[in-house]
Amino acid sequence: MTDEHRGAAALSVDHSRDLKFLSFDLAGESYGLDILKIREINGLLEITAVPQTPRFMKGLINLRGKVIPVIDLRLKFGLPEEEYSERTSIIVIEFQTIHGATQMGIVVDRVSEVITINEADIEPAPDFGSNLKSEYIKGMAKKKNLVLIILDIDLILTDEALTFGPRPEVEE
Repeated sequence: MTDEHRGAAALSVDHSRDLKFLSFDLAGESYGLDILKIREINGLLEITAVPQTPRFMKGLINLRGKVIPVIDLRLKFGLPEEEYSERTSIIVIEFQTIHGATQMGIVVDRVSEVITINEADIEPAPDFGSNLKSEYIKGMAKKKNLVLIILDIDLILTDEALTFGPRPEVEE
């Protein structure tokens, strides 16, 4: 193959990549989290309440001897509280803070499945106007009949309402 043919072949290669997201439901909508941030998925565990914390901070769980804080994502997003069911799950997320790697549980209505989405099929978050915050949304993806709201879990878990502080600066 000549250099000219190799160059033409290289131009026709699709450089986009497939990404994997854990999809889950919250108040009837489908959301997605980067699968690389997820440590494990559990059914509902006993949560020990901690006094004088924000309403969305449900408390702490003991996961094999490790104490992990848990937030209810419904309440964090300002959605109405709903009684937990047998489908309610706690997704344990690992994220970086200025103090290092930290784990936190998030309560969701129902975990669905792992979905593979091509990076090219993810659209930026729509502009909802100045009265509606969309900073937690990384993008939107369409897969068959599903519209998946892809969340930026690092922003959700390191905002000013939580005490973990800002994410560390990443050198590029």
